[in-house]
This record gives sequence, C-alpha cells and structure tokens, in this order.
Amino acid sequence: QVQLVESGGGLVQVGGSLRLSCAASGRTFSGYTMGWFRQAPGKEREFVAAITWYGSSTYYADSVKGRFTISRDNAKNTVYLQMNSLKPEDTGVYYCTAGPATNIILHKRGGDYWGQGTQVTVSS
Repeated sequence: QVQLVESGGGLVQVGGSLRLSCAASGRTFSGYTMGWFRQAPGKEREFVAAITWYGSSTYYADSVKGRFTISRDNAKNTVYLQMNSLKPEDTGVYYCTAGPATNIILHKRGGDYWGQGTQVTVSS
C-alpha cells in the first residue's frame, strides 16, 4: 500500500513561515518526481512546486517563486516545502503528489499518488 503523509501545516500570520513535509512509504519512489499542489476554498487545485528525483531540477508556480523552496531527502523518502513571506492568498489545503515528471511538471495534473492534504491558513 502506497502512502503519502503530509505534515507541518497550521495557522500563521502574514509574513511568517511554515515548513511542510511529505513522507512516502509502502514502495520505493525511485525515479519519481514529487510535487506540491494546493487548493483554496472555492478554487481548483493548482500546481505549487516540483522536484525531480535527483533534486537537480526544481519548478515553481510564478506566485511562489522567491518565497517557497522545495527539497527532498531520498534516503528518507521525504519531500519538503519551505514557505516564507506567506500571504493570505497562500491559504489552502496543500497536497503532496508523486509520479512521472511529465504529468506533474508539464501538464500540472499531479502524479499517480496523493496525500490527504494539510491545511495552511495565513491570517492578516
């Protein structure tokens, strides 16, 4: 059974920081790209960031460039999203996903596997 478990969400004030983690278990994710998507109330799920297997390439939505950093620790099967200078429009449920790079980075549809999501709320 494949599982992606996100953690690290919470309530933070404008300008604050949070670090999300996504731990993968159940199988090896060797070669998989991992990414983060988010969904705000009343809106569609949108791409936030992605990182390739070796971490040599990272990709970001324009709205988070310069503020968010994605990284991964393959030995721990874990991907992280460091979020700085948070804004109210960053509020939403953040989902971790794993799968082929084409689906996540090019088509921004997400991967084969999804976590249950973690809530991030930025208050003004």
